[in-house]
Amino acid sequence: MAEKKPYGTVLIRAAKIMDFLAVQPDQTLQAIAQATEMTASTTIKILETLVSIHYVQKGKDKTYRLGAKLVRYANKRLEQIDLSELTLPYFEKLQQQIDETIHLGVLNADEVLYINKLEPKNQTIRMSSKVGITRPLYNSAMGKAILAEFTDPEIEQYLATHSLAAMTKRTITQPAQLWVAIDAIRQTGVAYDDEEVERDIFCSAVTLKKGTQILGAFSISMPKYRLTEEKKQLINHELLATKACIEQAIP
Repeated sequence: MAEKKPYGTVLIRAAKIMDFLAVQPDQTLQAIAQATEMTASTTIKILETLVSIHYVQKGKDKTYRLGAKLVRYANKRLEQIDLSELTLPYFEKLQQQIDETIHLGVLNADEVLYINKLEPKNQTIRMSSKVGITRPLYNSAMGKAILAEFTDPEIEQYLATHSLAAMTKRTITQPAQLWVAIDAIRQTGVAYDDEEVERDIFCSAVTLKKGTQILGAFSISMPKYRLTEEKKQLINHELLATKACIEQAIP
Protein backbone atom coordinates (compact mmCIF):
# COMPACT_ATOMS: atom_id res chain seq x y z
CA MET A 1 0.00 0.00 0.00
CA ALA A 2 1.43 3.38 -1.04
CA GLU A 3 2.37 5.75 1.76
CA LYS A 4 0.00 8.70 2.06
CA LYS A 5 1.66 12.02 1.47
CA PRO A 6 0.53 14.97 3.60
CA TYR A 7 -1.52 17.64 1.87
CA GLY A 8 -0.18 21.16 1.97
CA THR A 9 3.60 20.94 1.87
CA VAL A 10 3.90 24.74 2.16
CA LEU A 11 2.15 24.57 5.53
CA ILE A 12 4.59 21.89 6.66
CA ARG A 13 7.51 24.08 5.58
CA ALA A 14 5.99 27.09 7.35
CA ALA A 15 5.63 24.97 10.49
CA LYS A 16 9.32 24.02 10.28
CA ILE A 17 10.24 27.70 10.15
CA MET A 18 8.07 28.57 13.15
CA ASP A 19 9.36 25.55 15.10
CA PHE A 20 12.91 26.73 14.46
CA LEU A 21 12.17 30.34 15.42
CA ALA A 22 10.43 29.19 18.61
CA VAL A 23 13.76 27.73 19.75
CA GLN A 24 16.16 30.13 18.01
CA PRO A 25 14.64 33.62 17.64
CA ASP A 26 16.25 36.53 15.76
CA GLN A 27 17.65 34.46 12.90
CA THR A 28 18.71 35.56 9.42
CA LEU A 29 17.18 34.26 6.20
CA GLN A 30 20.29 32.20 5.50
CA ALA A 31 20.27 30.61 8.96
CA ILE A 32 16.57 29.74 8.69
CA ALA A 33 16.99 28.24 5.21
CA GLN A 34 19.91 26.13 6.36
CA ALA A 35 18.18 24.92 9.52
CA THR A 36 14.98 23.97 7.69
CA GLU A 37 16.81 22.49 4.68
CA MET A 38 15.08 24.75 2.18
CA THR A 39 16.42 27.03 -0.51
CA ALA A 40 16.69 30.71 0.29
CA SER A 41 14.14 31.60 -2.41
CA THR A 42 11.56 29.20 -0.98
CA THR A 43 12.28 30.33 2.58
CA ILE A 44 11.89 34.04 1.82
CA LYS A 45 8.55 33.47 0.09
CA ILE A 46 7.17 31.61 3.10
CA LEU A 47 8.65 34.14 5.50
CA GLU A 48 7.07 37.04 3.64
CA THR A 49 3.67 35.36 3.93
CA LEU A 50 4.15 34.65 7.63
CA VAL A 51 5.20 38.25 8.21
CA SER A 52 2.17 39.56 6.31
CA ILE A 53 -0.19 37.63 8.62
CA HIS A 54 1.91 38.56 11.70
CA TYR A 55 2.89 34.99 12.59
CA VAL A 56 6.51 36.05 12.14
CA GLN A 57 8.05 39.44 12.86
CA LYS A 58 10.90 40.91 10.81
CA GLY A 59 13.33 43.10 12.71
CA LYS A 60 15.10 46.22 11.49
CA ASP A 61 18.30 44.16 11.33
CA LYS A 62 16.59 41.77 8.87
CA THR A 63 16.33 38.94 11.38
CA TYR A 64 13.13 37.03 12.11
CA ARG A 65 11.29 35.94 15.24
CA LEU A 66 7.81 34.62 16.02
CA GLY A 67 5.08 37.27 15.86
CA ALA A 68 2.82 38.25 18.74
CA LYS A 69 -0.30 37.33 16.78
CA LEU A 70 0.18 33.78 18.01
CA VAL A 71 -1.33 35.17 21.23
CA ARG A 72 -4.68 34.69 19.53
CA TYR A 73 -4.32 31.00 20.28
CA ALA A 74 -3.55 31.56 23.96
CA ASN A 75 -7.09 30.60 24.99
CA LYS A 76 -6.51 27.09 23.65
CA ARG A 77 -3.48 26.84 25.88
CA LEU A 78 -5.50 28.11 28.80
CA GLU A 79 -7.92 25.22 28.34
CA GLN A 80 -5.04 22.97 29.38
CA ILE A 81 -3.70 25.23 32.14
CA ASP A 82 -5.84 26.36 35.05
CA LEU A 83 -4.09 29.70 35.35
CA SER A 84 -6.03 30.76 38.43
CA GLU A 85 -5.11 27.61 40.31
CA LEU A 86 -1.49 27.64 39.18
CA THR A 87 -0.88 31.28 40.14
CA LEU A 88 -2.77 31.29 43.46
CA PRO A 89 0.10 30.19 45.77
CA TYR A 90 2.42 32.74 44.15
CA PHE A 91 -0.17 35.50 44.55
CA GLU A 92 -0.69 34.56 48.19
CA LYS A 93 3.06 34.88 48.74
CA LEU A 94 3.08 38.17 46.84
CA GLN A 95 0.29 39.46 49.06
CA GLN A 96 2.44 38.81 52.13
CA GLN A 97 4.90 41.32 50.67
CA ILE A 98 2.36 43.77 49.23
CA ASP A 99 -0.99 43.80 51.02
CA GLU A 100 -3.02 45.26 48.17
CA THR A 101 -5.54 43.97 45.61
CA ILE A 102 -4.15 41.46 43.11
CA HIS A 103 -5.91 40.82 39.80
CA LEU A 104 -5.36 38.10 37.19
CA GLY A 105 -6.61 38.63 33.64
CA VAL A 106 -6.49 37.09 30.17
CA LEU A 107 -6.86 38.50 26.68
CA ASN A 108 -10.44 38.16 25.46
CA ALA A 109 -11.62 39.81 22.23
CA ASP A 110 -9.21 42.76 22.46
CA GLU A 111 -10.01 43.33 26.14
CA VAL A 112 -8.73 42.03 29.45
CA LEU A 113 -11.07 39.60 31.19
CA TYR A 114 -10.62 39.42 34.97
CA ILE A 115 -10.50 35.76 36.05
CA ASN A 116 -9.29 36.07 39.64
CA LYS A 117 -9.03 38.66 42.41
CA LEU A 118 -7.35 38.58 45.81
CA GLU A 119 -8.52 41.17 48.31
CA PRO A 120 -6.03 42.74 50.73
CA LYS A 121 -6.11 41.29 54.22
CA ASN A 122 -5.45 44.40 56.30
CA GLN A 123 -6.89 47.27 54.26
CA THR A 124 -10.33 48.79 54.77
CA ILE A 125 -10.67 50.38 51.30
CA ARG A 126 -11.31 47.75 48.61
CA MET A 127 -11.37 47.88 44.80
CA SER A 128 -14.73 47.84 43.00
CA SER A 129 -13.49 45.35 40.38
CA LYS A 130 -15.06 41.90 40.11
CA VAL A 131 -14.15 38.61 38.47
CA GLY A 132 -15.83 38.49 35.06
CA ILE A 133 -15.51 42.18 34.16
CA THR A 134 -13.47 43.37 31.19
CA ARG A 135 -11.23 46.39 30.71
CA PRO A 136 -9.80 47.95 27.53
CA LEU A 137 -6.21 47.30 26.51
CA TYR A 138 -5.28 50.96 26.03
CA ASN A 139 -5.93 52.25 29.54
CA SER A 140 -5.80 49.36 32.04
CA ALA A 141 -2.44 48.28 33.43
CA MET A 142 -2.92 44.62 32.49
CA GLY A 143 -4.21 45.67 29.08
CA LYS A 144 -1.23 47.88 28.33
CA ALA A 145 1.15 45.17 29.52
CA ILE A 146 -0.41 42.78 27.00
CA LEU A 147 -0.61 45.41 24.25
CA ALA A 148 3.11 46.10 24.60
CA GLU A 149 3.76 42.46 23.62
CA PHE A 150 2.03 42.97 20.27
CA THR A 151 4.07 43.75 17.17
CA ASP A 152 4.05 47.37 16.00
CA PRO A 153 1.78 46.53 13.01
CA GLU A 154 -0.67 44.80 15.36
CA ILE A 155 -0.74 47.85 17.61
CA GLU A 156 -1.38 50.04 14.57
CA GLN A 157 -4.25 47.75 13.62
CA TYR A 158 -5.61 47.96 17.16
CA LEU A 159 -5.47 51.75 17.07
CA ALA A 160 -7.17 51.80 13.69
CA THR A 161 -10.13 49.78 14.98
CA HIS A 162 -10.51 51.09 18.56
CA SER A 163 -11.25 54.59 19.77
CA LEU A 164 -9.30 55.75 22.81
CA ALA A 165 -12.27 57.02 24.76
CA ALA A 166 -11.69 58.89 28.01
CA MET A 167 -12.86 57.09 31.14
CA THR A 168 -11.32 59.71 33.46
CA LYS A 169 -9.47 63.00 32.99
CA ARG A 170 -6.19 61.04 33.04
CA THR A 171 -7.08 58.43 30.39
CA ILE A 172 -4.68 58.25 27.45
CA THR A 173 -6.69 59.33 24.42
CA GLN A 174 -3.95 60.10 21.89
CA PRO A 175 -2.11 57.34 19.97
CA ALA A 176 1.20 59.17 20.37
CA GLN A 177 0.83 59.10 24.15
CA LEU A 178 0.03 55.40 24.06
CA TRP A 179 3.13 54.69 21.99
CA VAL A 180 5.24 56.49 24.62
CA ALA A 181 3.68 54.30 27.33
CA ILE A 182 4.27 51.14 25.27
CA ASP A 183 7.94 52.03 24.73
CA ALA A 184 8.36 52.48 28.50
CA ILE A 185 6.67 49.14 29.21
CA ARG A 186 8.92 47.36 26.74
CA GLN A 187 11.95 48.78 28.55
CA THR A 188 10.88 48.06 32.14
CA GLY A 189 8.45 45.15 31.78
CA VAL A 190 5.91 46.94 34.00
CA ALA A 191 2.75 48.76 32.88
CA TYR A 192 0.81 51.38 34.83
CA ASP A 193 -2.75 52.65 35.10
CA ASP A 194 -2.49 56.01 36.85
CA GLU A 195 -6.16 56.89 37.47
CA GLU A 196 -6.95 56.10 33.82
CA VAL A 197 -9.82 53.69 34.48
CA GLU A 198 -10.96 54.83 37.92
CA ARG A 199 -10.24 58.03 39.81
CA ASP A 200 -7.83 57.73 42.74
CA ILE A 201 -6.75 54.18 41.75
CA PHE A 202 -3.20 53.25 40.72
CA CYS A 203 -2.31 49.85 39.18
CA SER A 204 0.93 48.19 38.15
CA ALA A 205 0.94 45.06 35.94
CA VAL A 206 3.12 42.52 34.15
CA THR A 207 2.37 39.80 31.62
CA LEU A 208 2.58 36.03 32.05
CA LYS A 209 4.13 34.19 29.10
CA LYS A 210 5.07 30.69 28.03
CA GLY A 211 7.81 31.24 25.50
CA THR A 212 6.35 33.73 23.02
CA GLN A 213 2.76 32.96 24.00
CA ILE A 214 0.97 35.45 26.24
CA LEU A 215 -1.12 33.57 28.78
CA GLY A 216 -2.38 36.60 30.67
CA ALA A 217 -1.33 39.37 33.02
CA PHE A 218 -1.57 40.21 36.69
CA SER A 219 -1.61 43.47 38.59
CA ILE A 220 -1.45 45.13 41.98
CA SER A 221 -4.04 47.87 42.52
CA MET A 222 -4.44 50.35 45.37
CA PRO A 223 -5.85 53.74 46.30
CA LYS A 224 -3.36 56.28 45.02
CA TYR A 225 -2.99 58.01 48.37
CA ARG A 226 -1.18 54.89 49.65
CA LEU A 227 1.39 55.05 46.84
CA THR A 228 4.90 56.35 47.47
CA GLU A 229 7.90 56.16 45.15
CA GLU A 230 9.48 53.65 47.52
CA LYS A 231 6.37 51.47 47.48
CA LYS A 232 6.12 51.75 43.69
CA GLN A 233 9.65 50.43 43.29
CA LEU A 234 8.97 47.62 45.78
CA ILE A 235 5.83 46.64 43.85
CA ASN A 236 7.75 46.59 40.55
CA HIS A 237 10.42 44.36 42.09
CA GLU A 238 7.89 41.93 43.57
CA LEU A 239 5.78 41.82 40.39
CA LEU A 240 8.78 40.92 38.23
CA ALA A 241 10.07 38.37 40.75
CA THR A 242 6.63 36.72 40.99
CA LYS A 243 6.30 36.72 37.20
CA ALA A 244 9.63 34.87 36.89
CA CYS A 245 8.59 32.22 39.44
CA ILE A 246 5.18 31.63 37.84
CA GLU A 247 6.57 31.41 34.31
CA GLN A 248 9.11 28.86 35.45
CA ALA A 249 6.31 26.75 36.93
CA ILE A 250 4.06 26.84 33.84
CA PRO A 251 4.14 23.38 32.21
